[in-house]
Amino acid sequence: MRRRTSIVAMLLLFASIPMTAATAAPPEPDWYVDEAKLPFDALPGFEDTQRLWGVHYDSGYRIEVPANWNGTLVMWAHGYRGEGTELTVDNHPLREFLIPNGYAWAASSYSANSYNPGVGVRDTHRLVQLFDEIVGSPATRYITGASMGGHVTARSVEQPNHPYDGAMPICGVVGDYELFDYFLDFNLAAQQIALGASAYPVADDAVYIGVQVPQIKAGLEGAPGAWPFVLNADGEAFKQLVELRSGGDRPNFDEAFAFWNSIPASTGVGNFLFELGVGNGKVIGAPGIVPDNTDTVYQLDLDPGLSPEELAFNEEIARVDGSDRLRINPSLLPIPNITGAIDVPVLSLHNLGDLFVPFHNEIEYAQDVADQGNSDLLVQRAIRGVGHCDFTPTELVTAFVELDAWVQHGIKPAGDVVLDPAVVASDDYGCQFTDFATPDGHLLPTACPTP
Repeated sequence: MRRRTSIVAMLLLFASIPMTAATAAPPEPDWYVDEAKLPFDALPGFEDTQRLWGVHYDSGYRIEVPANWNGTLVMWAHGYRGEGTELTVDNHPLREFLIPNGYAWAASSYSANSYNPGVGVRDTHRLVQLFDEIVGSPATRYITGASMGGHVTARSVEQPNHPYDGAMPICGVVGDYELFDYFLDFNLAAQQIALGASAYPVADDAVYIGVQVPQIKAGLEGAPGAWPFVLNADGEAFKQLVELRSGGDRPNFDEAFAFWNSIPASTGVGNFLFELGVGNGKVIGAPGIVPDNTDTVYQLDLDPGLSPEELAFNEEIARVDGSDRLRINPSLLPIPNITGAIDVPVLSLHNLGDLFVPFHNEIEYAQDVADQGNSDLLVQRAIRGVGHCDFTPTELVTAFVELDAWVQHGIKPAGDVVLDPAVVASDDYGCQFTDFATPDGHLLPTACPTP
């Protein structure tokens, strides 16, 4: 299995997510595929695989079929690739398991970069159709994907007449627009608590990052230069608000808050989450402003009732209306909504301490699926660790094998309860499916209680 990529390098790429663009959306770039980069070598010992690559509907692709193909195809949907114009293709991260065990896989570059899950849904489906034409029709088809690719995966199995028999979104944006609401919440709450006022969009991006963010940190830290490790009373209230808005009271959040607020960012150490709050609130191709907090109720402690301080805070914090963003959007482009209208088994994984695509996405997804009456088709697993998409090979292989058994033989795998806050807050939450045996398998995972 491949080792996970450098978390810092990955985050520096993600820091340019298009909502942070401060100017009006530019014309769509001239995306291109460097066809010389499409060929890929066989795995050692499996030189007899059929390996295909090329460009289809302006998307680069790779396909690999083992000599002992078992009739199952596993699609891979990649995550956000930034705003560059070159379109690139990943090998499936489970390739080292899939090929020796008889599974074929295929992956598309998509025909556009940026935050474009609708394009990912369409182009991945087109690649499925191409596979059917040039290889043959599989008996079983799965779609798997990470981060934005999790958004692609979740929406793909809600499409009418989709070709998939099961899905595995990991670290996915399965709460669709809720992710952008969370970026807004973090920044507005930090401003309101530390500075006594809040605004979105900010008047000047450079002033916000260079002047106001240091003031915010100074207003929340317990000693000069102690952000985010030592907090004053206001800082603790902010930290509690972020925990509740990112997935609720849960294990591994203390480590997550410290990590995500101290990692390098393009404008300085500890600015990563603040950088996600600048710009005009628009995503390329999306109608209107993406984030919204018109009906958000903010809490500063674990008491579900609203204290006078919380009532005042909710009254004073800036409100952003994203009602024209087409939340109920039946179309694919550019940000398709996820409704929970699934008709095949779905198994998801998410890190409890991921504060870039936080665990709150799983809660939103579970509720959407429940509202559609489809909870029997969803299994979710909480993993301890603070990284984004840094699951171990054991976790990924185990999840896929159990999804396959569910689809093929009706053996539904176990999962974690997501919609009960008391369960999520328990000391042993996230212990059942976390692989602690793999050395350095996760960033800063909290230990589980001993029996």
